[in-house]
Amino acid sequence: GVPAAVSLSLVLWSTPAVSAGILSGSTGLESVPAPPMPRLEFLDKWNAENQRKYAENDSRFKSSKVLKELLEKSKQNKEKNEREIQDKYCLRGAEWGVGDCSTVGMTDQEKEDFITEL
Repeated sequence: GVPAAVSLSLVLWSTPAVSAGILSGSTGLESVPAPPMPRLEFLDKWNAENQRKYAENDSRFKSSKVLKELLEKSKQNKEKNEREIQDKYCLRGAEWGVGDCSTVGMTDQEKEDFITEL
């Protein structure tokens, strides 16, 4: 493995002009600017027409009944999920006797005793 690596490095070092040309990148096609593309009128019109259609469809969709129902359902689901998470943590806190719900499920006497202990 070592002699092959040495001979490879010798080959690379013995051609400084080639590697300099590759690394410098000063000559090449990328430095030539591309000619400006001609503006095609029918493409501009077509593009404007498409933009108008997209805007119309977008506003129609935003004011649609379906979207309003989906947003409402999404809001209700979010509220329901938040409530379920709060309930879950509340129950766990009640089991451990910690947090806001630590007195849930206690009788009035147990609550009194618990509060006096604190």
